[in-house]
Amino acid sequence: MKNTVNRAVALRISQLLREKHITQYRLAMNSGVTHSTLKNIIHETVNDNLLSTVILIAGGFDMTVSEFLDSPLFLEENLKI
Repeated sequence: MKNTVNRAVALRISQLLREKHITQYRLAMNSGVTHSTLKNIIHETVNDNLLSTVILIAGGFDMTVSEFLDSPLFLEENLKI
C-alpha cells in the first residue's frame, strides 16, 4: 500500500521518536517547530508539509534532511504522488 508524502513524514517522525527515545515536546523544543504543528503533522491534520518544516524537524533529530529522508517510506514506489 502506498502512502502519501504527508503520511510518510508522519510515520518517519513517529519511527524516529521511538528510536531516539524522545518525546514530541522535546522534538518541538529541539526543532523550533511548535508542538501543535508537530502534533498536527503526526496526526495528519496538515494538508501539505512544507520542506522548510521538514528541514527543521530533521534538525530537531540532529539529522540532515538526507538522513531523515533515507527511509523506504520515501521511495517513489512506496508513495502515492
